[in-house]
Amino acid sequence: MTASVLVVPLTADHADQVIAIYQAGIDEGNATFETTAPSWEHFDTAKLPEHRFAAVDAAGRVLGWVAATRVSDRCAYAGVVEHSVYVRPDARGRGVAATLLKALIVSTEAAGIWTIQSGIFPENTASLAVHERVGFRIIGIRERIGRHHGVWRDVALVERRSGTVQ
Repeated sequence: MTASVLVVPLTADHADQVIAIYQAGIDEGNATFETTAPSWEHFDTAKLPEHRFAAVDAAGRVLGWVAATRVSDRCAYAGVVEHSVYVRPDARGRGVAATLLKALIVSTEAAGIWTIQSGIFPENTASLAVHERVGFRIIGIRERIGRHHGVWRDVALVERRSGTVQ
């Protein structure tokens, strides 16, 4: 990744670009079961403010984002979050996703979170590869877990367990 790219807290100032990047991933068909990106208000409410980041270039253009949500309100799962990471199509292959995932790992470990997880369509080989490079592993395939545009889809469940949070 170029030196002119910064990872910053994701805020409302990034809203339009974040939602556009999300929609671009949705439109490609292998990023999520969602068919339409949420409004900024819904996105903002659903994501943990302390665990969401944007990668921006020198001009302030958002190249990608990462954000986490709680897996459960049950106290036994207080240290488990689920995340999403999206990179704008013209910024892929430059290390943006890995940089964002590393920022998420730092913030979650500082907060005592011991597991970061996500579901990834097996066809999204680029996402699976970048997750593996930063320490995630596939813990299983959830077969035919949901329909996407009328087609049953499998999801690879990936997780990264902290080596420092006990």
